[in-house]
Amino acid sequence: MKPISADEARALGIDTMHHQMDNGERRFRMVSSDGSSYIRTEASGASGWQNSHYHQDVTELYVVQSGWLVYAKLSVNGELTLQHMTQGDALIVKPLTHHNIYMSAFTVTHVVKYGGGSVKTDWFPSPELDKLTKHISESELVRRNHDV
Repeated sequence: MKPISADEARALGIDTMHHQMDNGERRFRMVSSDGSSYIRTEASGASGWQNSHYHQDVTELYVVQSGWLVYAKLSVNGELTLQHMTQGDALIVKPLTHHNIYMSAFTVTHVVKYGGGSVKTDWFPSPELDKLTKHISESELVRRNHDV
């Protein structure tokens, strides 16, 4: 087996990008020039909502490694759906689905983005979903999960 250097990978269209988000999350990314990517997200000690968005062409596979999260989805008729996910749970988000994630403290997720590639930056904000989710507290999310 021969190691591939970061420069060789970049020449083949694969790059890495790592960021600490404003909410404290750490995101470790491997990104391909074809629009696909892998992201490991590590939540900080603070819980919180990410930013609601959708993709035109990209499909996402979310996997919860540890902790818990709530997946919020806005239907085409404007109906909000909340899905509680814990360690080992996974889901697929199809293109044009407005969605958001509430990550509890120290949760770790893996997201694989694939398909598309026709749009350079395939991330579009969903202010209508933010209006429905950003005000929901962790205690309310936990209560709703226990009521199910």
